[in-house]
Amino acid sequence: MENGAIPSGQDMPPSGGFKSFRYERRLPKRGPNGLTLFAICGGIMAYGWHRIYLALDERRELDREKMWSRIYLTPALIAETDRDEYRRRHAAVERERVIMKDVPGWVPGQSVYNGKRYAPDTIANIPLHQQAGAKKE
Repeated sequence: MENGAIPSGQDMPPSGGFKSFRYERRLPKRGPNGLTLFAICGGIMAYGWHRIYLALDERRELDREKMWSRIYLTPALIAETDRDEYRRRHAAVERERVIMKDVPGWVPGQSVYNGKRYAPDTIANIPLHQQAGAKKE
């Protein structure tokens, strides 16, 4: 070693090589595997579809019940409407009788049409308190 020079030798591994060591990750297994997760999700979805089927079945039964109740109520509702129309018609004839009492030859309740075919009233009978321009009490 002249003049303080550093020896020019390269570091080499020991003879026979270095000891081997594990460099891969060895973590403990956590959670269920993919097949188990797939089976659990499939079970949850099957239960959900089962509940949907039951709900649709119940809704179908309620709709059927509603339909039959309307079928059974229809005659009563028609009769109620007929009674209301009869009452309103007689009240309208009485009003017409009072209003047109001074007109000679006027027959209250007689149709203004020349045919014999029944034509229902086309003017809506609106209560006074709902008419436009009605005075509020």
